Amino acid sequence: MFEVLVFVYENYWRGDACPELHQLERKLSAHGFEPEEIREALVWLDGLNVAAENICVADEPEVDWSSAPSQNSMRVFSVAEQDHLGAECLGFITFLESSGVLPAALREIVVDRAMAAGTEGPVPLDALKIIVLMVYWRFGHEPDALILDELCDDTEDRVAH
Repeated sequence: MFEVLVFVYENYWRGDACPELHQLERKLSAHGFEPEEIREALVWLDGLNVAAENICVADEPEVDWSSAPSQNSMRVFSVAEQDHLGAECLGFITFLESSGVLPAALREIVVDRAMAAGTEGPVPLDALKIIVLMVYWRFGHEPDALILDELCDDTEDRVAH
């Protein structure tokens, strides 16, 4: 599924430039992705679209957003979230949030989409980075160069100083 998401990210620079899901399915199939991978990715993208539509409603004055997380709130992760995300991913989410590049509302979408990723065991950090990129992509946000480098860099080849 994550290879499909990377393909979508690389080929459609913004979420609103992406074709409808049924057209995207045909394009992905033509590029040789397996039907099961395509199906998983489309279901995941559909969930991202639903989450994005719910956030966009926040701009309307008649909607009561008193239950939305505030900037000064502290996020407590459930046991299921801790188990599914693992310490490495939770630490990375905290890093992004404390750096000021992941607002609370987008954090919740990242956590939701990470929980929807059908992975065995904890979500790998590389997969979480793809999820974060896709959330930014869907909202038309391009992270600054340092964060983009952190999201796209392969940390396995880094040498600690």
